[in-house]
Amino acid sequence: MRVLFVTSEVHPLIKTGGLADVSGALPPALEKLGLSVKVLLPGYPAVMQKIARSEIGTPIDIPGPLGTTSARLLPVRYGALDLLVLDAPDLFTRPGGPYNAPGGQDWPDNQFRFGALCHAAAWLSLSDTPLGWRPDILHGHDWQAGLAVAYCHLWGQHGRPRTVFTVHNLAYQGQFAAENVPHLRLPWEAYRHDGLEFWGGMSFLKAGLWYADQLTTVSPTYAREIQTPELGCGLDGLLSMRSSNLAGILNGIDDTEWNPGIDPFMPATFSDSKMAGKATVKRALQVASALTPDPQTPLFCVVSRLTHQKGLDLLADCLPDLVGRGAQFVLVGTGDPALEHRYRMLAAAYPGRISAQLKYDEGFSHLVIGGSDAIIVPSRFEPCGLTQMYGLRYGTLPVVRRTGGLADTVTDATPAAIENGSATGFTFDHADAAGLSWALSRALDLWKHPKLWKQVMRSAMTHDNSWDKAALDYQALYEGLLAKPL
Repeated sequence: MRVLFVTSEVHPLIKTGGLADVSGALPPALEKLGLSVKVLLPGYPAVMQKIARSEIGTPIDIPGPLGTTSARLLPVRYGALDLLVLDAPDLFTRPGGPYNAPGGQDWPDNQFRFGALCHAAAWLSLSDTPLGWRPDILHGHDWQAGLAVAYCHLWGQHGRPRTVFTVHNLAYQGQFAAENVPHLRLPWEAYRHDGLEFWGGMSFLKAGLWYADQLTTVSPTYAREIQTPELGCGLDGLLSMRSSNLAGILNGIDDTEWNPGIDPFMPATFSDSKMAGKATVKRALQVASALTPDPQTPLFCVVSRLTHQKGLDLLADCLPDLVGRGAQFVLVGTGDPALEHRYRMLAAAYPGRISAQLKYDEGFSHLVIGGSDAIIVPSRFEPCGLTQMYGLRYGTLPVVRRTGGLADTVTDATPAAIENGSATGFTFDHADAAGLSWALSRALDLWKHPKLWKQVMRSAMTHDNSWDKAALDYQALYEGLLAKPL
């Protein structure tokens, strides 16, 4: 079975969030099951720089590329990934991030940048290309790949692959003016309520949701939540209508990269059966974060983008009480300038107790998650979440709001769950400071009972969050699609 992944970011080449982790880890997991998976992604400067050290196959020119005068595909084997990099300098060779200019604003031609990515995917899927490989399944990820699904449906009258569209975060929808429809080589007949139209404009995300043969999202709970007005982002009606074609498949993590027994970013290693090394990592983290070294002090952490979605304004309200009760806290992340300023001020007000590392650093994130005692994920909504799974793997107990994938991966440390060995963290229901404060208090109370804390740590560390089950679920989904007539 041949599968084409269409994605805007892939770890370790380019990353802004969990989409990159999924795009980097799921294809190798599928290949272990015998599938042939190629990953199509844009040739951003960071990507081009990294693949330059790899063996690049013969470039393949794309006829009539969208949004630029010339574009080509570069076949690259990069570690465990079989890549097709879209080399289109007019569209992607520029400063800033994958989606934003250096000042933070969206690139004004994002519809053509990611339209070109989708056009390339459709060309690979519907033509006999020099690659000599056509997918049986086109699997698009998030709004940036939505038009790939639409193109296959609208242009594939003489045969097309089955299409799967995965929503990683419904809040990001790729909305553009309706005038772009013909410039993106889409027929005006598709610009209607049962098609591309969305609130007077057009939406790449809606295109994927409407035209894909199968929809998935990244956790079972989130699949249910997005069919409600509260979390449906205006698309709950469409998602409810397509509920028979919507599946929630829980993300996994790369349990080789995130493995406390071999992690090169930490000064010591440990496991569920040999935990002594975690104390060494904790001290190293306290020193690196300018926190007072003390093994008896419970150390909480956050590794996250600083956004309203992540509920970090709620946490800021709780921190004075948390450190007042004897805890320490370290944050790693960037985002909303107002939130950055607030955490910077909290760190200044509580030296040695609160540390705000306002940066993104993959290696330091490993040290933080490995050395902390608990990781806080107070999201207002969370399609899946990965940091809580990293926390589980490292015995860093998650404190999470019971939503989306957080609800599917963390078992609350109730007395009954502790007794039967299923407890792995602490959960709360309401997206407010009171609910979060209650969960943090429960964590502090359990910390006073070291034997019980270590028991929950072991349960967390032995919880299987690898990609193995998800890969099997996707394989079954693909096979089910191929068994049905178009």
